[in-house]
Amino acid sequence: MKPRTHMTHLKHATLFGLCCASMTFFGKIAYDHFTARAEMNSNSYVIQYGNINMSSGTQTKDGSYTVTQTSGQTAPGEFNSTGFTVKSGFQYIYSIGTFGFTLSSTALDLGELSPNTFSSTPSTVITVSAKGAGGYTVFVGENNPLTFGVQTIPDTTCNSGSCSETTVGLWDDATKYGFGYSLSGTNIASGFTTTEYFKQFADFSGNEPPQVIMSSADVADSEQATLLVKAAVDGTQQAGSYENMLYFIALPVY
Repeated sequence: MKPRTHMTHLKHATLFGLCCASMTFFGKIAYDHFTARAEMNSNSYVIQYGNINMSSGTQTKDGSYTVTQTSGQTAPGEFNSTGFTVKSGFQYIYSIGTFGFTLSSTALDLGELSPNTFSSTPSTVITVSAKGAGGYTVFVGENNPLTFGVQTIPDTTCNSGSCSETTVGLWDDATKYGFGYSLSGTNIASGFTTTEYFKQFADFSGNEPPQVIMSSADVADSEQATLLVKAAVDGTQQAGSYENMLYFIALPVY
């Protein structure tokens, strides 16, 4: 009987680097009329050069337009110089885009494996949009190796036996057994010169930390990379339906 491998559970986790809180300030407000600033303080905090709105709201005119406004900001406007742009003022909040992360497929089927032959090579396309000034980072890891009961297909060590969750290696010899992934596309981790270069997934059951597969320090608009997986087994591998789960962690940097 030929062994069968299926990776039918592929999940992702998207983390958003935003938090919100509300505070009620109790204390004194000292106005400095000469420098147009306000200092707010109490026994537990001091806010210097804070902005205090004089007015704000939304105005409409016969359904033909809508205008939002805030007044009382310190030095609002767009300021540019070599290497940076500063957008100062509450109204620029409308220009901040959202963080987006998608996978084109959440179930990767390796098909039926034959000894000393590579499996099919299913893939998923990772798409990232990040509007924060610091860009983004995407990590990946697995819950455990491909598993059927107590049987496993180990993670690949590639042709030379040297690739790991941190090291890329050439893997085009199907007599070198295991399971791994390759990457192609935009802002991918280094070392994947062709789709014959592979790496192990970081194994959470072995306390291995997730590894970076995509990253950029810049704003991104629908940047894409393809993650491809494959496996190979020998003739002694027990027949069964092998599976595991992959976890994708996408982080925006603001």
